[in-house]
Amino acid sequence: MASMEVDSANSNASDPDNPRFSVNVLQLLKSAQMQHGLRHGDYTRYRRYCTARLRRLYKSLKFTHGRGKYTKRAITQSTVSEVRFLHVVLYMAERAWSHAMEKRQLPAGPNARQRIYLIGRLRKAVKWATLFAQLCASKGDSRTSLEAEAYASYMTGNLLFEQDQNWDIALLNFKRARAVYEELGKVGDLENQVLCRERVEELEPSIRYCLHKIGKSDLQASELLHIGEMEGPALDLFKAKLEAVMSEARSQQAVSMTEFHWLGHRFPISNAKTRVAILKARELEKDLQGSADSLPAEKRLSIFDKIFAAYHEARSSIRSDLVSAGNAENVKDDLSGLDKAVSAVLGQRTIERNQLLVKIAKSKLVRRHDEKNEKVTKPEELVRLYDLLLQNIADLSDLVSSGRDRRQEEVAFAEECSLKSIAFRGERCFYLAKSYSLAGKRAEGYVLYCHARSLVEDAIQKFRTENISDPKIIEELKTLIEECRANSCIEHATGIIEEVKAPENLSKKISNISLTGAEKKSVKYLLQSLDNYESAVGDSNIKTAPCIEAFPPAFRAIPRNPIVLDLAFNYIDFPSLENRMKKDRKGFISRLWG
Repeated sequence: MASMEVDSANSNASDPDNPRFSVNVLQLLKSAQMQHGLRHGDYTRYRRYCTARLRRLYKSLKFTHGRGKYTKRAITQSTVSEVRFLHVVLYMAERAWSHAMEKRQLPAGPNARQRIYLIGRLRKAVKWATLFAQLCASKGDSRTSLEAEAYASYMTGNLLFEQDQNWDIALLNFKRARAVYEELGKVGDLENQVLCRERVEELEPSIRYCLHKIGKSDLQASELLHIGEMEGPALDLFKAKLEAVMSEARSQQAVSMTEFHWLGHRFPISNAKTRVAILKARELEKDLQGSADSLPAEKRLSIFDKIFAAYHEARSSIRSDLVSAGNAENVKDDLSGLDKAVSAVLGQRTIERNQLLVKIAKSKLVRRHDEKNEKVTKPEELVRLYDLLLQNIADLSDLVSSGRDRRQEEVAFAEECSLKSIAFRGERCFYLAKSYSLAGKRAEGYVLYCHARSLVEDAIQKFRTENISDPKIIEELKTLIEECRANSCIEHATGIIEEVKAPENLSKKISNISLTGAEKKSVKYLLQSLDNYESAVGDSNIKTAPCIEAFPPAFRAIPRNPIVLDLAFNYIDFPSLENRMKKDRKGFISRLWG
């Protein structure tokens, strides 16, 4: 909460009747947004936080609005007696803005009624932001007043941006906010300068888009898409606007898209939603292929996720059409073929995504210490990824092979899938051998390396037989053969060395057997596993010397003689024994004194 503290030392002590408050607006809001949902774009959570924060402020200021009936209480210049009143106005603006952005982030986009409500909430945010700027001008110091003016300009620009009108006024407001943040970024501490520069970068796309709408910029659509890849809460409205523009453009392009081509087949597309979804997926595929080397791996994975979402949307539309097709056999055949084609393309993209994951995992496998403190890949993880790839290949091959009338292209595609399956099996076997090698199992590792080599050689031979000339795959498989040969030789040599040294190591480990192991809590003693055959010194995975038994032995419970409690003694009436007791005889003198 350090960013939310008020610098009371900056208050104007020379005028006690009109104190000047200091609020670091940008730092305050950035901290609240990042801690309460906007790091992940969760505007609902941030709106609830603003509501809870306002409730706490009202209660602490004793500025509530009545118990039963709501009583309006306005915040004016005379009301602001401490800085928390300024916080109230600021969080009112933030709550209205986050509510508008929550409606903007709806999965299907806001409808007409929701859009009217959205614009109303943005108007409310502008109203509170303007009031905040007015109060800061009279009650805040110069820096606070300047930040409040920038905040109000930013909110006004957002409202006009959403309304699709008065682009010149929106541009003026965005430029005014940028100018203020540029100046504030030159003074203050380092953290504040960084925040101001980030806000300037977030405002830049909106300014360029306004210039584009006015006609004073030669910005191309591809450049707009590049700008939309930037991150930040201030860019969410711009991204939503850009997505709406791109969706409209796709709808216009989809009119000319009447067929889907796949492996020599042509399937008609009658549903507009299916066309738009397929067109969106193809645009994303072009972006992925056009900048395959320049994009980072995380960005490519996010593009794959968007491609999957688009194809799933297309399949959902196709299957809805199948349900409503009725008894029209020709229409149902076309829709079934289109569903099969889209599913096959989705399967291909899934294989490409998993191959990207394999590539990422391989790059982390060779590092001993990751530079970014990320988890280093184990060979078992690569084995799991290749299992997924083999399953994907099998599913895709079954899908393509299904059907009665198969074209030559489908047969060739199925054969190519079978060849890739052999290559993936070879790579999976290689990393399985590596995992056994790391576990110290030399014989298993050697056999698996030899088997992987035979699988890869078989794959190369079949690639050449089928005249499939993919130099990249052939080169990778040749490299894998060399690695299999080298690793099998290493395993063989290491196994022989370990076998030669086995008696010496065994005697050394036997000599290290200790009687006690009381210091170690999780020690398994040899006397506890006499019924099970488990190697205590011959297994290479055992790192510690075995212990025979704990000494001195631990205390254990032993049986003792029973304790007899005679409870009936107090309840028995015993006969009198006085008559059997010996009586003392007294003399004459003792009788006198007795």
